[in-house]
Amino acid sequence: MPRFASNESILKRFIDYLKIEKGLARLTVGAYTTDIGQFAEFLEGRNRLLATAEREDVREFLQQLFSNQVDGRSVGRKLSALRHLYRYLLLDGDIRHDPTLNIDSPRQWKVLPKSLAKSEVEAALAAPRHGGNHELDAAIALRDKAMLELLYACGVRVSEIVNAKLEDFKAEMGYLLVRGKGDKERIAPIGAPAVNRVQEYLREGRPIITGGKNSALLFVRNGAKPLTRQRVWQMVKAATRPAGREASPHMLRHSCATHMVENGADLRTVQTILGHADISTTQVYTHVALDRLRTVYQKHHPRAKAR
Repeated sequence: MPRFASNESILKRFIDYLKIEKGLARLTVGAYTTDIGQFAEFLEGRNRLLATAEREDVREFLQQLFSNQVDGRSVGRKLSALRHLYRYLLLDGDIRHDPTLNIDSPRQWKVLPKSLAKSEVEAALAAPRHGGNHELDAAIALRDKAMLELLYACGVRVSEIVNAKLEDFKAEMGYLLVRGKGDKERIAPIGAPAVNRVQEYLREGRPIITGGKNSALLFVRNGAKPLTRQRVWQMVKAATRPAGREASPHMLRHSCATHMVENGADLRTVQTILGHADISTTQVYTHVALDRLRTVYQKHHPRAKAR
């Protein structure tokens, strides 16, 4: 018999183990909590506990996820969380068998990230941003233009740009100090156009937006308040609409990586700039670049379609 009578007690002990002994970041621990909690709810409908789950329970849980149109990668992540849980319970003597044993990982389809063409990015960056008739509107337009440039120049995530601090922007050295997932820091180089845009915003826009109030953040909204992720999404969507496609901040991140690989950048450099923990995450951009090369070749080479 398991030592714990409830799913809550098992989950709490496992999460404490992840935090204290494994030292996992808050976001990672949160993902484990969500995934295992979802399985616990599934088990409750079958009158089972986490400690008494069978292999068939796990299989049917995964099948239900697929039936609800959850993509293969997300299903694979949830299965990985369950494997870690049951390995922990098995080694601690709380269970006698691992219900995730011999369950194949869901097929990991290579989902090529969506990105903009270089011409689409250039059009979005070059498009005039009308600030309206008010001084504040013009200042916000400068801020949005600077953020747009940085999102593409550095390939930063939305959370990273809204949390960037004034001191993180090193104009004279041409880089941004980025605090990414798990509070890991990295240096993201910035090209001259992005540096100039940010400096223009700091000089002419930010003092108006803050209204004389203090903030350690690089990008702020009216009254020196923090920007929300939703506001950045709205800004990018509006900025890219005239170029022919409504993009997301993540598409600009993917565009940065894709265009670098297309121009000959090695994957290790791209991995460092994007802050990927594993090179396998970065390797998907090789497939993106090859796919585009093949399309261009098929279209323009005189013997590409010869039989």
